[in-house]
Amino acid sequence: MIRDIDITRLIVEQFNKEFLENISIDVAIVGAGPAGLTSAKYLAEAGKKVAIFERKLSPGGGMWGGGIGYPFIVVKQGYEILQEAGIKCIEKDGYWIANSIECVSKLVSSAIDAGAKIFNGMTVEDVMIEDEKIKGIVINWSAIVEAGLHVDPVSIEAKAVVDATGHDCNIAKIVEKKYGLKTSTGRIEGEKAMWADEGEKKTVENTGEIFPGLYVAGMCANAVHGAPRMGPIFGGMLLSGKKVAELILERL
Repeated sequence: MIRDIDITRLIVEQFNKEFLENISIDVAIVGAGPAGLTSAKYLAEAGKKVAIFERKLSPGGGMWGGGIGYPFIVVKQGYEILQEAGIKCIEKDGYWIANSIECVSKLVSSAIDAGAKIFNGMTVEDVMIEDEKIKGIVINWSAIVEAGLHVDPVSIEAKAVVDATGHDCNIAKIVEKKYGLKTSTGRIEGEKAMWADEGEKKTVENTGEIFPGLYVAGMCANAVHGAPRMGPIFGGMLLSGKKVAELILERL
């Protein structure tokens, strides 16, 4: 016999158990796009306690839709990261073509299998700062934020925070508004027009720490530093996720 309240109890108990186990972590990653998922995988494989907080219900960021809704993406570099995740690729004209839905599914699985946790439907609305260093994030349910309800958030303690929120660079904007950023200009430059070749290079180059304890990865790194966007080519974002994991591991 199926009892409705048993289903409720099991869901609530399991969520509360996992959530409470992750209120104090090594790395909080904001955004479950390709850069966020990749960084989570490498950090978790290195034994770090990692959780991703994704505003939407579905992880994957802009990778789901491929190019103009065609479910395929291209990589010129970073193919080995797709290969590690068991993603099938077709080589053609010096590029690798992959199914975007398979990419997201297997990148999510790879991060989870490595030990990372993904909490979806959660919005990061602020950061915790002590002694001029990021100490964690402040979260609320996305539905509460979208409804504009006056409901106080809760906090997650973390030794490092990764802003992988893509074009919006939401966490960087919060810190810029309140504290300023440690970039060449001290502010967010905003992304430039599409230029795939330059954008791919700059995504990796711009990946790094922009405020003590706050790192940027993926398209967020280009938006902060004023570099071009690059459309449905994702190698730079994958390599950016790997690079930010390596930078954080050097510090922790």
